[in-house]
Amino acid sequence: MNARPHVGPPGTGETVEDADFARVDWDWTELDSVTFVRCRFEDAHLLELVTRRCVFEECILTGVRMAGGQHNGTAFLSCRFERARMSNSVFEACKLTGSHFVGADLRPLETRDCDWSWTSLRGVDLSGTDLSGQRFNEADLTDADLRECDLQRADLTNARVQHAKLRGADLSGASTGGVDFRQLDLKGVRLDVLQAVQVARTYGALVED
Repeated sequence: MNARPHVGPPGTGETVEDADFARVDWDWTELDSVTFVRCRFEDAHLLELVTRRCVFEECILTGVRMAGGQHNGTAFLSCRFERARMSNSVFEACKLTGSHFVGADLRPLETRDCDWSWTSLRGVDLSGTDLSGQRFNEADLTDADLRECDLQRADLTNARVQHAKLRGADLSGASTGGVDFRQLDLKGVRLDVLQAVQVARTYGALVED
C-alpha cells in the first residue's frame, strides 16, 4: 500500500490550478477562501474538512473520504464525487452545480439553501433528507431514493426523475414544471392542488379552471 503524501493545504486566499492531491491526508483541516481549479483528490482523506467561501472547479474527488465535513458558502462546480464518502456532512449556502455524485454515500446529510442544479444524483440515497426550498433545476434524480424527503418549495424544474422513489415525500409548493409524472409512483406523495392538476393533465384529463 502506498503511503499518503504529506502535502500541506493552501493558505487563505490562495488559488491552486492543475495540482495532484491524490491520497493526501488533510483530515480535520480548515480551508478559507481557497480556490482549486482542475485539481485531483482521488482517495484523499478529508474527514471533518471545514471550508468557508472556497471554490472547487472541475476537480476530481473520486473515492474521497469526506465524512463529517462542514461547508459554508463553498462552490463545488462541475466536480466528480463518484464513490465519495460524505455522510454526516453539512452544506450551508453552497453551490454544487454540475457536479456528479453517482455512487456517493451522502446520508445522513444536512443541506440548507444550496443549489444542486444540473447535478447528477442518479441512484443516490437521499431518503429522509430535508431538501426544502433548494434548487434542483435540470438535476438528474433518476433512480434516486427520495422517500420521506421534505421537498417543499424546492425547484425541480425540468429535473429528471424517472423511477425515483418518492413514497412519503412532500412536494407541496415545489416548482415541478417539465417533470414527467408518468415516470413516478406517486403513492403516498404529498402534492398541492396545482401539482394535482398538473398530474391530471399529464394523464390527459381535461381540468376546468
